[in-house]
Amino acid sequence: MHWFYLIAAGLFECAFTTCLKLSDGLTKLGWAVAFVVLSIVSFGLLTLAVQKIPLGTAYAVWTGIGAAGTATIGMVFFKDPATFWRLFFLTILIGSLIGLKLVSPEPE
Repeated sequence: MHWFYLIAAGLFECAFTTCLKLSDGLTKLGWAVAFVVLSIVSFGLLTLAVQKIPLGTAYAVWTGIGAAGTATIGMVFFKDPATFWRLFFLTILIGSLIGLKLVSPEPE
């Protein structure tokens, strides 16, 4: 269950960073409010996850999901460049996150 919380926290991180972009410097109220609410949800889920998952692992996975997801959202929706090297390193990042999951002790 704690890994579910962690993955959800990472997905909410992707959502709040997207809202940050859409808020245009926090000047668009709806997107700014969504950014704040989604940030709180993401941090809340991360807090639940670190009760059983080692802090370093949880933080690395949370930021990794957020980084890879946000980069993907940027390429798909905001026309960020999708060069070979960006995709290559995103693939390495995702592989590293899977590796952290595989070598981490199971929560009790």
